[in-house]
Amino acid sequence: MARKPMMAGNWKMNNTIGEAVVLAQNISNNYDDRWEDQVDVAVCPPYVDLKPVKTVFEFDRVPCAVGAQNVFWEPSGAYTGEISVPMLAEIGCAWCIVGHSERRIYFGETNEDVNKKARALLDGGINPIVCVGESLAVRDEGTTIEFVCAQVRAAFAGIAPEQARRAVVAYEPIWAIGTGRTATPEQAQEVCSAIRGQLGEMFGAEAAEAMRVLYGGSMNVGNAALLLAEPDIDGGLIGGASLQADSFVALVQACL
Repeated sequence: MARKPMMAGNWKMNNTIGEAVVLAQNISNNYDDRWEDQVDVAVCPPYVDLKPVKTVFEFDRVPCAVGAQNVFWEPSGAYTGEISVPMLAEIGCAWCIVGHSERRIYFGETNEDVNKKARALLDGGINPIVCVGESLAVRDEGTTIEFVCAQVRAAFAGIAPEQARRAVVAYEPIWAIGTGRTATPEQAQEVCSAIRGQLGEMFGAEAAEAMRVLYGGSMNVGNAALLLAEPDIDGGLIGGASLQADSFVALVQACL
């Protein structure tokens, strides 16, 4: 089954509103007509930048989606500092990252939290980008596959196959995020293949073949082609390289 590749930029805690608008405009200015049919493009700015960035893309009529970097699972309530699915939906977010390793490490996010967020997003019409990945210690122990597949099982627990098909899984080895170190294409393929196998056990082979698995972890213009050539890598969740329009656009072009 041919899966449409996806390139998503995670801007993390970068870019004021003015900076975000400039970056979005530069991406829009380099829009290629082939993107609409051949690759899904999304950017995930900080909360305050979501509406301004969405406005740029809407005004220019370019099919670049906007996603959030996190969400809370309750629709409303006394949860100071949190953002709900209905709030993101009203902005027009199509995607939302959940379970990023930085959320797990710095803010204590658990597998159960990731599952609650993914289910809330799917129920609210927003597609989750579910992040999984191992630390260097886990990799050195030789238990990467078991660890990552356990994260996948936990994240998708209780989710129906028809809903799961709307989700994307992003494999991000923690030891490769922002370090300049990248998993070799063979290492990345091994884990992405195992993720697809785990999805197949949960949702059936047809659903697993339809679902996209992205690679994140220092993907850049220099290594993208080799990573994207692997059969179970369907695109990238891009950190640092998404903060410059030229490098992000080049990564999108690599998917064509």
